[in-house]
Amino acid sequence: MLEKELLEKLKNADEAAFRFLVEKYQDKVFNTCLGFLRNVEEAEDLTQEVFIELYESIVSFRGDAKVSTFLYRIAVNKSLDYLRKKKRKKRFSFVLSIFGLEEQLNSSSVVEDHPGILLENKERTHLLFSKMDELPERQRVAFSLHKIDGLSYQEIAEVMELSISAIESLLFRAKQNLQSKLKNYYESEK
Repeated sequence: MLEKELLEKLKNADEAAFRFLVEKYQDKVFNTCLGFLRNVEEAEDLTQEVFIELYESIVSFRGDAKVSTFLYRIAVNKSLDYLRKKKRKKRFSFVLSIFGLEEQLNSSSVVEDHPGILLENKERTHLLFSKMDELPERQRVAFSLHKIDGLSYQEIAEVMELSISAIESLLFRAKQNLQSKLKNYYESEK
């Protein structure tokens, strides 16, 4: 199905077109969410939310980018929003515990078997993900989309609405920061 034809059918609420889109991109959206959340259940839930948001907002989509780019943008934004809310929730959980209203917060476990990660052992994967979490948000997003999801610089630029040179700069700084963080970790282990 051609991009313009797909977009037109989606805007007309064509169920077959939406089903086609979900079948084509559900694994990619799930992997993107998983790359940020690192919790299978949370990534599955968020993947559903991404497709619901796409379905509800496709009418306002101007078509100046690919539908897949729009979908990735939604997935990244929803993942980052989810992480921000989760951080706020953890930050104030001690207040709830004072009043005996503490909720059981699910600790997000690192998914060592993420399909985009090929490392020799789980400890290294956990270390890499934890160091990625320390990167500034834009560096982390660009690095994750490139290294985990395998997107090109052009695709990342479209998703993040930045220039290719900005993406190159973000990836360069992300690599430098990660190398420094990992070097410091390994030197302290000696």
